[in-house]
Amino acid sequence: MATSADSMTQRQSVWEFLKGELKPKGPVLTPFNVITGFIILGGLVLTALRFWKGLGYVTNLNQAYPWGLWIGFDVMTGVAFAGGAYIITFAVYVLHAEKYHPIVRATVLNGFLSYVFYAGALTLDLGRPWHIINPIIGNKFGYNSILFLVAWHFLLYMISEAIEFSPVVAEWLDLEKARRILNKMTLGVVIFGVTLSSLHQSGLGALFLFSKPKLHPLWYTEFLPVLFLISSIFAGISMIIFEGTISHKVFADRIDPSSHHSYEDIVFGLAKGAAITMYVYLFVKFVIFVHGQHWSYLGTKWGAWFLVEVLIFTLVPCAFFTHGYRQRRLGLIRVAAVMTLVGIVLNRLNVSMIAFNWNNPAHYIPSVWEVWITLMVVFTEIWVFRWAVNRMPVLSAKPAASRH
Repeated sequence: MATSADSMTQRQSVWEFLKGELKPKGPVLTPFNVITGFIILGGLVLTALRFWKGLGYVTNLNQAYPWGLWIGFDVMTGVAFAGGAYIITFAVYVLHAEKYHPIVRATVLNGFLSYVFYAGALTLDLGRPWHIINPIIGNKFGYNSILFLVAWHFLLYMISEAIEFSPVVAEWLDLEKARRILNKMTLGVVIFGVTLSSLHQSGLGALFLFSKPKLHPLWYTEFLPVLFLISSIFAGISMIIFEGTISHKVFADRIDPSSHHSYEDIVFGLAKGAAITMYVYLFVKFVIFVHGQHWSYLGTKWGAWFLVEVLIFTLVPCAFFTHGYRQRRLGLIRVAAVMTLVGIVLNRLNVSMIAFNWNNPAHYIPSVWEVWITLMVVFTEIWVFRWAVNRMPVLSAKPAASRH
């Protein structure tokens, strides 16, 4: 009888704890909350209309352009932005670069949420969402299909990141035994996750190897998988710098004092890594350009657009990263990170949308509702990230007592 009463008391205690954690922390009616809340609520209505009335009701997709903004940005770009998780976990747990340890948890959380929301947004793009299981089981795709491989990589990597982040959840819930067990699994899960991530980052590029007649020659190459993989490295690093800059301002009270002192050194190290991989990327792009004898395209509007992507949003931020690292200029590195993220968006949209069916007289332009739903996905992820950081020991060694 006493045991039953203790069990009931424990359940009530857990429920009270979780109910308290669901309450807002701080002011509710802030400009950010009001604006993003309106976008999220409107996006939910539009999402309901999309599933009720079909893709054609809210999108400009058609037979010529079956992949639009939701694939080009949510999946192609969002997954590249999430690349920081496999880079930092590899650096910390495999290479033992301990100076990056303070940003591991936040980076893994950001990566995990990116996969959950952006890969989850795939259901929006499917004409028959209930068929999303087909690529995973190989039905109508085959087991040699790139989409079959990418689907499994996505699924397994999301599970890997969930396990990588689970010690934080265990620490938040004061489950010390579970935390110790989960920590012992970290190295193996990281190695498995890095392998999966590198495979599906390149796999996304491989999806377009079959579209040579449709994709403009300036963007099509047999080395698209290699370019996607390399660019995911400096895309992920740039997102870490961008997200870390905002987090250090918004969540300053959640960060260990020791981490504040090491933050600049971490950013400079990341800038060096970004610059090196961008130099490699630019070299590969140049070799592909020369080997393909694409000089004649430079005089066209497509050539000008290609130069905007490669020179302004890749070469220039690469130079900024280099100069910022050498001169220890934090502001210049932050500018480089933002420019790099814009460049990644341009590259992924060029490959998947803008330069796709480039010689087709009818072009795809996303509808306002497609953009709105995309913003809903992004802001919902930010809200969940903020909720987790404000309650779990993501940026600190232990949760602050005032937060519980």
